[in-house]
Amino acid sequence: MSNKVANLALVSNVTFEASKAVNLHHYDLSSALQTSLEFNQLVTIFSEKIQNLIPHSGFEYVNNKFGIAIKNGIITRNSCSYAMKVEEQQLGELKFMRRHKFDPKEMDLLESLLCCLIYPLKNATLYHQAIDMAFNDPLTNTRNRTSFNECLRREIQLAHRNHLDLAVIFLDIDHFKKVNDIYGHQCGDSALVAVAKWIKESIRGSDILYRYGGEEFVILLSDTDKEGAELLAERVRSNIENHTLAFDMGTLKLTASLGISHLRTDDQAEQLVSRADEAMYTAKKLGRNRVVIR
Repeated sequence: MSNKVANLALVSNVTFEASKAVNLHHYDLSSALQTSLEFNQLVTIFSEKIQNLIPHSGFEYVNNKFGIAIKNGIITRNSCSYAMKVEEQQLGELKFMRRHKFDPKEMDLLESLLCCLIYPLKNATLYHQAIDMAFNDPLTNTRNRTSFNECLRREIQLAHRNHLDLAVIFLDIDHFKKVNDIYGHQCGDSALVAVAKWIKESIRGSDILYRYGGEEFVILLSDTDKEGAELLAERVRSNIENHTLAFDMGTLKLTASLGISHLRTDDQAEQLVSRADEAMYTAKKLGRNRVVIR
């Protein structure tokens, strides 16, 4: 059972006062926490540095904003938990555990020491927010073209080295310009969000969806042969066709054209992408709402 749940809303002057109050290796702790911008490493460093002062058997760190849940050591009933934030920015919840209860003096000391962790966690938060902005499309909540280009090169190297299959699917929403022209760009945005959702419903957990640009998406399929890629592409196509978009008291049917390419022995990123793009445009020319493989 938790001894205490505290909400740490800290500002810099509190950190300074805490540093004067705690006569211990404050500088060593602060310096160690400046060496990383990764949440896992920060809480692990903190746990190791305070172990002699406040013995504990394990810790748990949860940051819902970034989908992080870290457990380390032995999980016990007795714990003390801290919901951390600074300047109204949520930084996650950190829990320490051990078999016997934490006494009040230990908890006061722990709260003072946590002042050293607050701003490294804030820096990590800002760093990962910047990464998210650089590699994610905020409208459709998918990864973006920059992320695709980086991941594709890495996946191609891995596939060539380990003799693995690799496929990509290019997808373009049919007649998307008419959607914008007739119903407006707000409807167009809703269509993009809906199609991204329907694609995600159709693909596997190991597949990655990217917004390539405009109304065009690409799906990266690791360890997937031609037949598997074609089956998945057809499932995506059918799922989009069988859904209806509700917008402004009306409904709208959407379809998509899909092109597939499979990694060949001498392929680099440009060749793989080019064939998938050509296959997609072939699907358009053949009447749209279909899958073409090259």
